[in-house]
Amino acid sequence: MIDSYAGSDDAAVAIAGARAGADVVRALYGRRLDRIDKGAGDFATAADLEAEKAILAVIRAARPGDAVLGEEGGRHGDADAVRRWLVDPLCGTLNYAVGNMLVAVNVALLGGAAAVADPFSGEVFFTDGATARVRRDGADDALLTPTPATRLVDVNLDPPFPGAPGFRAVDLLAHPEFGARFRPRVVSTTLALAWVAAGKRAAYVTDGGDLSRSVHFAAGIALCRAAGCTVTGIDGAPIGEAGRGLVAAADEETHGSLMSMIRGRR
Repeated sequence: MIDSYAGSDDAAVAIAGARAGADVVRALYGRRLDRIDKGAGDFATAADLEAEKAILAVIRAARPGDAVLGEEGGRHGDADAVRRWLVDPLCGTLNYAVGNMLVAVNVALLGGAAAVADPFSGEVFFTDGATARVRRDGADDALLTPTPATRLVDVNLDPPFPGAPGFRAVDLLAHPEFGARFRPRVVSTTLALAWVAAGKRAAYVTDGGDLSRSVHFAAGIALCRAAGCTVTGIDGAPIGEAGRGLVAAADEETHGSLMSMIRGRR
């Protein structure tokens, strides 16, 4: 059943989809799952596949005319559909496969609502495109309030590294000003982006191309934007076709400090 959320039916669909995927991920956790090789050291498991099926079932039931791009199953629906959902059923598959609970389920309507579920904390971070909130069982939805107070910056160190040698995350971590102001964290899941919006991280940094249409990043970017974070590419350009990678920070000061270090290393 689709949860109700005053202000956006699409947000309710995103929440329900993310929760359906999270239920599968949680239920299969700890089992021995076959790995489906995807090349370059990447793989999927039965949990990835089954979680994506559960999310697709929710979207198809609620929005049968919408198109969907899933990480595992590819494109579904009319290729010319105006509305497109982006689905990452299990972000952090390697973590999950070795018994680490740091994973996320990402569901986003391109240019609209989005939800990121943490299967093990039970938290669902979501936005209707205007505000960002977190839903916990038995509690009222709470606004997400980003803050740099933790000084924790999550950095994606997973390959590929398209920005090298001009930008390498390891160079950022070695910058003397980084160690003086921040503390690095590497959780290897885009759950960290939701944590920036929620005030659990001061910032998140990753290399890459246009991430605005990425199944991995679209939901987290939407959350950060709606929460009021400062979000650009690693080159300072807006996220989109002209942008490269991602720097999502709790505030402008933190963002400016990180950008100064990135430009200095480049």
